[in-house]
Amino acid sequence: MAYTKIHAIKATVDKAIDYICNPDKTDEQIYVSSYACAPETAAIDFKYTLDHCRENSPNKAYHLIQAFAPGEVSYEEAHRIGKELADKVLEGKYSYVLTTHIDKGHIHNHIIFCAADNIEHSKYHDCKQSYYHIRKLSDELCKEHNLSIIIPGGERGKKYKEWQSEQNGSTWKTQLRRDINFCIKSASTYEDFLLLMRAKGYEIKGESFEESAAKYISFRPLDKERFVRGSMKSLGKEYTKERIRERIEMKRERKSVIPKKDYSVRRLIDTSDEKFQSSPGLQQWATIENLKIAAQSYNEVGSLSDLKHQITVKTEAGKSAKQSVVKLEHRMKDLAEIIKYAEQYKTNRSYHIAYKKSKNPDAYFRRYESQLILYGGARRVLEQTGINLKGLNVDKLKAEYQELMKQKNELTSTYKDCEKEVQSLNRKLENLSQYLGQTQPDFTSEQSRKKNNPIL
Repeated sequence: MAYTKIHAIKATVDKAIDYICNPDKTDEQIYVSSYACAPETAAIDFKYTLDHCRENSPNKAYHLIQAFAPGEVSYEEAHRIGKELADKVLEGKYSYVLTTHIDKGHIHNHIIFCAADNIEHSKYHDCKQSYYHIRKLSDELCKEHNLSIIIPGGERGKKYKEWQSEQNGSTWKTQLRRDINFCIKSASTYEDFLLLMRAKGYEIKGESFEESAAKYISFRPLDKERFVRGSMKSLGKEYTKERIRERIEMKRERKSVIPKKDYSVRRLIDTSDEKFQSSPGLQQWATIENLKIAAQSYNEVGSLSDLKHQITVKTEAGKSAKQSVVKLEHRMKDLAEIIKYAEQYKTNRSYHIAYKKSKNPDAYFRRYESQLILYGGARRVLEQTGINLKGLNVDKLKAEYQELMKQKNELTSTYKDCEKEVQSLNRKLENLSQYLGQTQPDFTSEQSRKKNNPIL
């Protein structure tokens, strides 16, 4: 992306040319070029052409600046692009001096060209139309050199109002419905559904069924400003909180119920060890202990399939929460960059205003070059992101960043809790599977033996 600016020089053309040709800024004048004049005598060459001009305009020359995004272009390429721009804009009619300044963090070109052309000695007409023509040519060159650009007017990907309209429209509502359907399918209870939706990054309100609760459940995705109601009007009749709960309850399959005891995180005792084989009493004790451990693992499970389903739900919730954290981190990174440019814009805006009011804009620019270039670059970046500069509020942007940080911390906590729960549930599944799969036949035989030979 290249930012362009142009202003007229009404006096001291020689000083302006000396400034842009400064050896400290141009790597000992390596990045200095000219057309139809020599840099050392350009001011005299310009005066000769102006003396043949009949128009009574005070402008003696024009100073065009083309600044590139930091780290996007090499010195040589920037100078080459500057020459291509000068040749396209001036069409071989005007004498010019081109330099590339490399002493700042932002590489930028300076083009000073005579206000009168060398053929008809007519003055260059600087206006909005001519400026937009320069910007268009600059953007085309950036595109040719695979640099980032901002496409103007109708070719822009989306204007901010169009983008905002789409955000409030049906596109992301469709995604919301998909997420609700997925979470209903994965959840075994209404509470599971809420957990899964929150893990996906949705903020939820009105989910309660208490008398004092809101009539509608509402969802807000990570990257949206407003909530959407789960109502027939907004999402459809299948997405009210009542219907969501009904859909979850209707899909629940009846499973064979296992007697319920307390949970346990203990592992089963391995009775295949030699010490158990050589001691019937020790083996009987271990069998009873394993029975206790397995029985404790049955508590609140209902069935093995229910336990597996809980593991699936918690795993999906943890996965979704982690993905939401990644999305938030990307948004926070983008917002941090916007805040940086917003502060840069606010800090340097006064220099831009003074520059516009200055009687000698070229001298003012030479004095406050960095501030003006930083302002121009920040302004264009903010415009590209659709920020309304008139209503720019840095404090509001910072508050939004803090809110994203809060959401990130909550979701990080969610996925860590889910990981711990999955570990615990997997331990219980291991106990149940091991006991039912390996020791149940022995337990049945033992019960049969007890009936035939009761222990006194």
